Amino acid sequence: MVLAKRMQTLSESLTIAISSKAKEMKAAGIDVISLSAGEPDFDTPVTIKNSVKEALDKGCSKYTPVPGTAEVLKAISAKFERDNGLKYEPSQIITNVGAKHSLFNVFQALVDEGDEVIIPSPYWVSYPEIVKFCGGKPVFIETNESTEFKITPQQLKDAITPKTKILSLNHPTNPTGSVYTRDEIAALGEVLKGTDIIITSDEIYEKLVYDVEFVSVASVSQDLFNRTVTINGLSKCGAMPGWRFGYIASPINELNAAMKKLQSQSTSNISSIVQAGAIPSLLGKTDDDIERMRREYQSRRDIAVNLINEIDGLSVDSPKGAFYLFVNCSKVEPDSMKFCQDMLLKANVATVPGVGFGMDGYFRISFATDIGSIKKAIARIAEFVKTYK
Repeated sequence: MVLAKRMQTLSESLTIAISSKAKEMKAAGIDVISLSAGEPDFDTPVTIKNSVKEALDKGCSKYTPVPGTAEVLKAISAKFERDNGLKYEPSQIITNVGAKHSLFNVFQALVDEGDEVIIPSPYWVSYPEIVKFCGGKPVFIETNESTEFKITPQQLKDAITPKTKILSLNHPTNPTGSVYTRDEIAALGEVLKGTDIIITSDEIYEKLVYDVEFVSVASVSQDLFNRTVTINGLSKCGAMPGWRFGYIASPINELNAAMKKLQSQSTSNISSIVQAGAIPSLLGKTDDDIERMRREYQSRRDIAVNLINEIDGLSVDSPKGAFYLFVNCSKVEPDSMKFCQDMLLKANVATVPGVGFGMDGYFRISFATDIGSIKKAIARIAEFVKTYK
């Protein structure tokens, strides 16, 4: 059998690979603490569960229109206006099998062979893989702690070429937790004025921010609204990771038509039951649950940051959003893959090497787990670093 050439462009997700190895070790009876997966440890809110039970009792098990039911599209539209000050018509919204599916659809619809997609680094592992799969070329902008891992307008200007098709933003950011301010977004928007460059803004962590205000990219100016494809979902903030509910909104009608056509020939509609279950969260009925989760994440963040910074050789800045720490280990071991593999095998702690996010010398910790496990894991990391050779 000869596989399609495009399959050679794909690499396995390092986050999934590390998590799988940790699960294998656990299954073998090893006391592994996993801080690798970006999955909330909170259960789905009971309001959503009850909504699904009600929908099942009513026979909500049929096909729906490809973009979603009228009810769920209306709920997403209301959510955008309430939370983000954005007016998207239901016809400008499509539901997807998670935000990763949303990204896959938009890149497939836009990226031709040789098109360039600008991606700030460090980045979520799937961005460059999807771009390459579409035949595009990822163009990375390197960042560091001095700008809180955010790109500057000058960096963006320098990265643009005649082949640039998309600026791919993730805000709040995985793995660093960076959050762009309104002024920073506006400054990036000024660079793009007069171009045809589209922004894909992945805002999946929007309600998990700490000490700052979240501002949706498309809400900052009319020009940014016109060029931005907004991507979101309920996997992270809604504690619904296994439900696979994502959505995409765009004022670009030609693009929307293309994505609907693509989805009609792939997944068709997403699960009718999941659509019904998502509606209460989209209408704000689980906001109190989300806020409780956010406060708990913030408490875990503060404790984890302090504990990591007490370890000689490691350092981390306090993230403004999401639920990750991007820890600098370059003084101990610049090879992040070796460092994380050794830590898993010798300290029984699973983390993710920074090289998978485009930046070696770092590793990612998820604090989407209970505080007891976080403290125990960091104590193991401290002992591991102390004896590391």
